[in-house]
Amino acid sequence: QCQLNGLWKNDQDSLMEISVLRDNGDFQGQYLTQVTLSSGCAQISPLKGAQQQLGEEGWPTFAFTVRWDKFSNATTAFVGQCFVDAGGKEMLSTMWLLREAVGSLEEDWKATR
Repeated sequence: QCQLNGLWKNDQDSLMEISVLRDNGDFQGQYLTQVTLSSGCAQISPLKGAQQQLGEEGWPTFAFTVRWDKFSNATTAFVGQCFVDAGGKEMLSTMWLLREAVGSLEEDWKATR
């Protein structure tokens, strides 16, 4: 079974640490992104999420948000599933949407990536 808690690294060299995983599936941690629009240095941002609770077997689905409050006026929502490959390595497969703040309803079309 896949366990979400711990340290994860993505293909962009960003790190995510899930430090608290509660019995009800809620979790929190931090995201250290290497991909920023403002500068080349890494920035830490808080994350909160929830994991779908499963029985003893299965690959849990999850969702979490990251608030990029220290360097950007944006929020990203991630959804995904945890898997274990044939070699026993845990892997998260995710998709994300990033929402940036815009100044007007007319600019709404360009706010989500």
